[in-house]
Amino acid sequence: MFRWRDAWRRWRNQRLSDPAFRERAMASWWGRRAARRSAARLFDVVAGFVYSQVLSACVELDLFERLRGGPVAAERLAAETGLDPAAMQRLLGAGVAIGLFEATSDGRLALGLLGAPLVGNAAVLALVRHHGAFYADLAEPLALLRRAPGGGRVAAQWPYAGHAQPQALDGASVSAYTELMAASQPLVAQLLLDSHPFERAQRLLDVGGGSGRFLMAAARRAPGLELHLFDLPAVVARAAPALAAAGLADRVRLHGGDFLRDPLPQGMDTATLVRVLHDHDDPEALALLRRVHAALAPGGVLLVAEPMAGTAGAAGMADAYLDLYLWAMGQGATRSAARIGELLAAAGFEAVRECPTALPLQARVLRAHKAGLSNNRSEVGVKTS
Repeated sequence: MFRWRDAWRRWRNQRLSDPAFRERAMASWWGRRAARRSAARLFDVVAGFVYSQVLSACVELDLFERLRGGPVAAERLAAETGLDPAAMQRLLGAGVAIGLFEATSDGRLALGLLGAPLVGNAAVLALVRHHGAFYADLAEPLALLRRAPGGGRVAAQWPYAGHAQPQALDGASVSAYTELMAASQPLVAQLLLDSHPFERAQRLLDVGGGSGRFLMAAARRAPGLELHLFDLPAVVARAAPALAAAGLADRVRLHGGDFLRDPLPQGMDTATLVRVLHDHDDPEALALLRRVHAALAPGGVLLVAEPMAGTAGAAGMADAYLDLYLWAMGQGATRSAARIGELLAAAGFEAVRECPTALPLQARVLRAHKAGLSNNRSEVGVKTS
């Protein structure tokens, strides 16, 4: 069916790898335009690590917050941060070049198109700060790929990955990754809440729900929803005060354990896996889905929310960045929606469908049903009026 694409790709690559063809193409206006565009894209790949480090330095110096109130002179930013003025000029120039800042007519610096959305954006800023560990693992990419998954700085920050008894981890061990997930959860929570009518559900179980940030958002969306959180005991212990501070101490029921070994609370009509499934290899992912299936009441619904491989316009996010990150973490992989659908079917779910989200790069959502729709429900996991 797609052989013509293979033939086209073969012809294209033969031409582009031929110096004589490239020379002839550069003689025409269309050839020069295509060559310039391709060269710019290739250079962005070559220089991508530099761009990420420029962003990291700007975050560490809190430059986006310093420019929140308006343009500031480079000399003042250097004085405030303790950076040498010449070094600050280099950093700001790099930031202007990649769209983080813009120069004003009087020579001061203002937020750029890419920098302005970072002001007060705790989720993205936390990810940028966390990426120092990933960059360290990628300093020698072949060494990372030649060893078994994990074993580096990223893996050290996710101690449950590959741990024989993750339920025995203490609070100090889970602190770093729990805080990161709490900070970054809003990126996905809103997308998931907008994809499914949670306000019509009855009992919601968030499996691997961390410190409860998604359930906090769900509580605001659906005031009558009974909420359950399942995660490792040390994680649940950290969630309790956060949920209490949000006024949900009496509304959220906490369950501590290892979701691959310990019983999940039963009789739920709705369950969620928010950026959880891709953290696990296929055997563990399938085992988890089967346990969730068993926890759901007949007619229950499961929603899986995470970045997925093969997402149009977002291949770099799942297929490049996240897949390598999970390798560094020590387990898991990004999967296509079709592959997740196969795992859901193998676990006993049916009627799998995708629920559109506003930002598929951050998360796509799959909804799957457990057989046994009762007569008093118009939709699985959704109350009738």
